[in-house]
Amino acid sequence: MSVLFAIGLVPIAKAAPSSYALSVTAERDNATYRVDETVTFIVTVTRDGQPHPEGEISWSLTKDGVAPILQGTAPLKEGKALVTGRLSEPGFLQCKAKFDSGTDSVKNLGAAAIDPLKLRPSLPVPDDFDAFWESKKRILAAIPLNAKLTPVPTRQAGIELFDVEADSVGDRPMRGYYARPANAAPKSLPAIITLEGAGVYSTRLEPWLLNWAKAGFISLELNAHGLPNGREPSYYQSLEQGALKDYPFFGRESRETSYFLNMYLRALRGVDFLTAQPEWDGRVLISSGLSQGAAQAIFVASQDRRVTFLSAGVPAMCDHTAMLVGRVPGWPRLVPAGPDGKPAADVIETSRYFDSVNFASRVRAPSFFVIGYNDQVTPPTAGYVACNNLRAEKEIYPAIHASHALQAPVLEVIRQRILAHKTPSTSTP
Repeated sequence: MSVLFAIGLVPIAKAAPSSYALSVTAERDNATYRVDETVTFIVTVTRDGQPHPEGEISWSLTKDGVAPILQGTAPLKEGKALVTGRLSEPGFLQCKAKFDSGTDSVKNLGAAAIDPLKLRPSLPVPDDFDAFWESKKRILAAIPLNAKLTPVPTRQAGIELFDVEADSVGDRPMRGYYARPANAAPKSLPAIITLEGAGVYSTRLEPWLLNWAKAGFISLELNAHGLPNGREPSYYQSLEQGALKDYPFFGRESRETSYFLNMYLRALRGVDFLTAQPEWDGRVLISSGLSQGAAQAIFVASQDRRVTFLSAGVPAMCDHTAMLVGRVPGWPRLVPAGPDGKPAADVIETSRYFDSVNFASRVRAPSFFVIGYNDQVTPPTAGYVACNNLRAEKEIYPAIHASHALQAPVLEVIRQRILAHKTPSTSTP
């Protein structure tokens, strides 16, 4: 099974720009249908911005990338071709289309939601799920914070920036950057923790960390691996290609050795650090992230009742065991096939303790999820399973035309939803 990492973290060679363009969209604006209802996709081909008058497209329909697979061709008429299909169960019907001019080719995909709110987990939460994580939190709580803050120069007027480190479980500390408005009074500011996506790199100052501080938060962004920040690019590249290559699969045979165990506990330690700051108002604590960062954010919200709002964009680590019911699992496609071709039983069992679907069922804070319909890294089917397992107040934002790399308009929606929760609610999460 192939492994896909978060888009944008690994350089990809770009082909020469084509004079052709192709798009695939569901006929309905909301791209939402019922089980067994006919879905019509409109495939549009243009050349230099004008409808391409004739030719033929090839297409395939899948259940969000998994079998059954239907294939065919359709003629272009005034730059458009129609593809129809249906799905006999809740999920996402994905249409891939390609046009080949003989000298150039273009391809794209689109998807339609089929009763997505009826998607359910592939396996239940393990009986000892809560006991396992409570035991790990006790171990973490027994370790003194020992936070160290080192000032970092910044050109942002009115903002103080620090490199922060604190003790945690495992062989790496919690590390990240911390930003706050200068001269803030004690107990005056809401707090936000931002968790980072897949890959190996220094904690980022943009687009979130400094901007949240400018918006009046005390703001912490964590390095997912507990690595030192601000090093030369070759340092992180060497780790990504060497010691941390394929890190999601490290120790996946046991819940005690999974790479994500210490990553997740470092995220909880980040909350310990934020809530220990004298500027925190003691009322608002927001957990946020994209992709792998969203998975960590869901975990944090599930395990710390001080979290008052959760923002999870294109969440990873969802429904690891989806193949058991014929669906696509989310990044990182954690479960391999064993020698008999069946999913490895030990990894199946381990994965259940690190599944965003199961953590979502423990979240009590209001939550905002973004699901990209054309996302092939954290597929929408797996993401909706997690959303549907939330038991508290929630909003699901269907990014109908989005892939895994969310564009500026969707990121702005996320920003606005978070800002709307900057003021404490009168209700208790």
